[in-house]
Amino acid sequence: MYAVFRSGGKQFRAEPGRIVRVPSLDAEAGDTVTFDDVLLASDGDAVAVGKPQVEGAEVKGEVVSHGRDKKIIVFKRKRRKGYRKKQGHRQGFTEVRIGEINLGRFPGFG
Repeated sequence: MYAVFRSGGKQFRAEPGRIVRVPSLDAEAGDTVTFDDVLLASDGDAVAVGKPQVEGAEVKGEVVSHGRDKKIIVFKRKRRKGYRKKQGHRQGFTEVRIGEINLGRFPGFG
């Protein structure tokens, strides 16, 4: 059983027990979060593709921790103008342990 959901403008594949890194969420460690923007769901036999979402499907998980990713360097330069700009950026993330996947009411799901 798995589902593909959207969070923070990105798509993630969720399977029960798996830890997924999503863009920062406003939740404390130990809180339960629900993602209801499910784009695709499968129970192993049937696959439901949403138009744009699967009706009634949701993914529930528990917030494990928060963190910041590795630093990336953003360097801008314009030739012959003496313009150079160097910036660093670290994207924040939240680790979520996927618990339950509710597939909703879709033909083909028992």
